[in-house]
Amino acid sequence: MRPLIHAEFRRLLATRMWLGTLLVAALLGGGLIGLLALVGPENFDPPMPGLHTEAGVRAVLGFLGFTAFVPAAVGTLALTSEYRHRTITVTFLYAPDRWRVLAAKLVTYGLAGVVYGLVLSGTAAVSLFGAAAARGVTLGLPAGTVVELLARLGVAMAAYMVLGVGMGALIRHQVAALCVVVGYLYGAELLLVMIPGVRHLYPLLPGGATAALTDFTAVADALAQQLSSEPVRLLSPLAGALVLLGYTALASTAALLRPLRRDVA
Repeated sequence: MRPLIHAEFRRLLATRMWLGTLLVAALLGGGLIGLLALVGPENFDPPMPGLHTEAGVRAVLGFLGFTAFVPAAVGTLALTSEYRHRTITVTFLYAPDRWRVLAAKLVTYGLAGVVYGLVLSGTAAVSLFGAAAARGVTLGLPAGTVVELLARLGVAMAAYMVLGVGMGALIRHQVAALCVVVGYLYGAELLLVMIPGVRHLYPLLPGGATAALTDFTAVADALAQQLSSEPVRLLSPLAGALVLLGYTALASTAALLRPLRRDVA
């Protein structure tokens, strides 16, 4: 496995995609959170609690949860790009054991997801504290709690990147895989939870698990308001993390068990 993982890291670092991914992480963490903090959530339309409140800080940081499609898409491209550009032929000639190739990609992109999460969370912390200091606002959460929330976001982003690798192995057509990943995160799941009988399953879906892990309840509250019902009770942060990691394990296991007999056309 060591030569395969080393080869995957060399492949990843040799492309511009990785630098672009880190740049996006810095822009989302530093740029988006910095902009939201400078504008102030109390000036949003509709207004939200300000940064001097706990709810306001959690709401601003929770917006990063909507960017989970970025690491998921990067993970999906790990395999689908090889099938699209036919480099998978060389890969499997180098390592005929298909499961080892996929396992190496899972390890490589799992570590890459951790780096992505660190950059995203680190730049978000700097921009949030900087914007609060510039406005002369005392954050409604202690610094330690803010760092903890950002660390949870980083874990979620790493999990989504691994989940993307598993989805890319299951759906090898690049465009189709990306459409499924992004479409589910921003369309299908929201439509599902609007169904009265299915709504209570939201805590067990990837979006609900991410909301529990990051303490971002805006989606659940908005759905409750639209449906004129009580908000769905989310899982604990630890349970949310376990559910999200369970989805990554399920996708990875399904991809490993899937027969790989149509690799090279």
